[in-house]
Amino acid sequence: MTAVAIIGGSGLTNLKNLRITRREVIRTPHGEPSAPMVFGQLGGQEAVFLPRHGPGHTIPPHEVNYRANIWAIKLTGVSKVIAVNAVGGISPGYLAAGTLVIPDQVIDYTYGRAHTFFGSEQKKVTHIDFTHPYCEDLRQTIIQAGERAKISVVGRGTYGATQGPRFESAAEIRRMERDGSDIVGMTGMPEAGLARELGLCYASLALVVNPAAGKTKDIISIKDIETNLETGMASVRSLLEQVIPLIVYD
Repeated sequence: MTAVAIIGGSGLTNLKNLRITRREVIRTPHGEPSAPMVFGQLGGQEAVFLPRHGPGHTIPPHEVNYRANIWAIKLTGVSKVIAVNAVGGISPGYLAAGTLVIPDQVIDYTYGRAHTFFGSEQKKVTHIDFTHPYCEDLRQTIIQAGERAKISVVGRGTYGATQGPRFESAAEIRRMERDGSDIVGMTGMPEAGLARELGLCYASLALVVNPAAGKTKDIISIKDIETNLETGMASVRSLLEQVIPLIVYD
């Protein structure tokens, strides 16, 4: 039984430690997902993988078809989703490149994205509870896996989701810090909200790849980000391999 899906972000367009068994193109009422679903074995358990930005990392964050991705994942029959996100660090303690964060809250600064499955075609107004945007059971499982594997993780934090594809200004980061954001990324929403609408247990595994704008005297360097992604994703892959066997199947 495939019980978990992994959504790969920047730097994780494939899972090198996933033993692939098949690929499947899934069509949805909301269009095409970013890529075919990749099924395989990870950590001795079945898992399915979807690269958020496409196999060649060609889809920018504001053009990802989040609804199609989450709908396709639901159609595979999985109940739990681990989303990998590359982020910038805002708060002290979240700034060092390579820091792994399991956020427990999110602030949505995005706009113009198809952010719900509950449009006017539903014929009634539908609301979901989003008080706690991430699945606490899955968050704790990831944290537990890190402790067992001696992989350091920050067990909570607020993810500020911005529109992209540009990076933020220093003033925007100062505002986000006042709002309570600890990390900043471009793909956290509407993905988490859509997963909640479909009843999926969803958690984020965020990798800090740079200090956010204005947090150092230096400008944000794409070269440095790419280097930090390459080294940091090794820890992400290792942690994912430790997490999968601990997940309780529904």
